[in-house]
Amino acid sequence: MTQPDATRPSLLVRIRDPGDRRAWEQFVEIYAPLVYQTARRRGLQDCDAADLTQEVLRSVASSVGRLEYDPRKGTFRGWLYTVTRNALNSFLEARRRSPRATGDPDVQALLESQPSREDPSEEWDREYQLRILAYAAEQVRPSFEDATWQAFWRTAVDGRPSKEVASELGMSMGALYIARSRVLGRIRDHVRLLLEE
Repeated sequence: MTQPDATRPSLLVRIRDPGDRRAWEQFVEIYAPLVYQTARRRGLQDCDAADLTQEVLRSVASSVGRLEYDPRKGTFRGWLYTVTRNALNSFLEARRRSPRATGDPDVQALLESQPSREDPSEEWDREYQLRILAYAAEQVRPSFEDATWQAFWRTAVDGRPSKEVASELGMSMGALYIARSRVLGRIRDHVRLLLEE
C-alpha cells in the first residue's frame, strides 16, 4: 500500500471532483456501512436499509458540491447523521401512512415507540469509530505477511493469550509483540490520516 501525501486534500473536498472516482469509492466504503447499520438498528429490513443507504448517498452526491465546510457549524459526520436521520424519519413516516401487506399495525407501532437504549447520535459516533477502524484495518492488511497479521488479529482482536498464539504461529514472544505493535501502529497511522480528512 502506498502512503498518501501529507498534503493530500480532504476526502470531503475530493468527492466534489467528479473525476476523482477513488475519493467517492473511499467515501462509500467508509460511510455506506455506517448508514446501513443505522437503518438496520432502527428496524428496517435488509432491502429497505440498502435502499435507504442509496438514497442517503444520492443526497450526499447531489448536495456535496454546495456544502461549505465550516468546523464552527459542526462536523461533516454530524451533517451526514442528520441527513440519515431525516431519511429514516421520512421512510418510517411513509411506512406508517401507507397500508402494509403483512404484520400487525399495533405490534409495529409498539416496536417503533420503544425508546432507544442510548442517544442515537452517540450510537452513530461509536459506529463511525468502529467503521473507521475496520476500514483502516482492511486497507493495511495486504501490506503484512499472514503470520504478522495473525499475531495481531488473534491477540488484539480475538483476545487470545499471547503465549498460545506465539506457539501456534511458531514465533517467539518478542516476535509476536513486535508484529502486533507494527500492525497496530500502521492501523493507528491510517486512522489518523482518515480522521484528518
